[in-house]
Amino acid sequence: MGMTLAYSTWGEGHRPLLLLHGFTGNRTAFDHLRPWLSSAVKAVAVDLPGHGETPLPNKKGRDGFLETIDALVELVEKLGVSSVDVLGYSMGARLALGAALHRPDRFGRLIMESGSPGLRRRMERAERRETDGRLVSLLRTQGVDAFLERWESQPMFESLKQLPPDQSEALRARRKSCTAEGLVGALECLGLGFQPSYWQELHRQRLPTLLLTGALDEKFTEIARKMATELPVVWSHAFTNCGHAPHLEVPEAYAREVLSFLHTPWYEAPQFEKPPVITP
Repeated sequence: MGMTLAYSTWGEGHRPLLLLHGFTGNRTAFDHLRPWLSSAVKAVAVDLPGHGETPLPNKKGRDGFLETIDALVELVEKLGVSSVDVLGYSMGARLALGAALHRPDRFGRLIMESGSPGLRRRMERAERRETDGRLVSLLRTQGVDAFLERWESQPMFESLKQLPPDQSEALRARRKSCTAEGLVGALECLGLGFQPSYWQELHRQRLPTLLLTGALDEKFTEIARKMATELPVVWSHAFTNCGHAPHLEVPEAYAREVLSFLHTPWYEAPQFEKPPVITP
């Protein structure tokens, strides 16, 4: 039996929008955007494997990543809609891209925040698995609190220290609600070291795509720039004075970009059959 993803819905809009959080998050990660998004979308906020109420995949490694993509597609089918737009942050953005490539017929538009198509080379993926293995060891031996102390000290999260107290407390509570077992399992199947590289597939990802980053996060802004040269239908925006998590750091401006993208008209030309060959 396949994995079932826990989720909740909010919003009064008619446009379904699948929301995929990042590592150490859960389905409440985008709740603070409700004042700006609720009237326009019907949000479907998901707990990704190992987070919130969703169990880990039945498989590990790359197979677990692909199993999660299958579960996302099954959720869309369960919703009873022909397609949904999907917004993913960091780990969620990587899964959103994988799902859009796997079943483009189930998705309308793709929004990737601080996301990546993966690591190009086998050696890079092996090195990332080794790095994540040290985090796994830390989680198993010292627990979530010690892990979070190291995780939050990364330079890409430096700007999050400027969040308002209520948002900072909510972020910390989400992270502390994670279990060591869940985070270990997520690292061992959803991490960059196990994700397939989608760089060579970007040219066939023909859904309208929006790439969002924070300008202070130079690494992911550069990744977005490179992705934009490969994607056929793409918009991008880097928020100034902002790091890895624009949805938290500049929520109103972030919501404005998302809604502007979703409301932008897009017409896809129909596919025509080849005309018959007429012989004289």
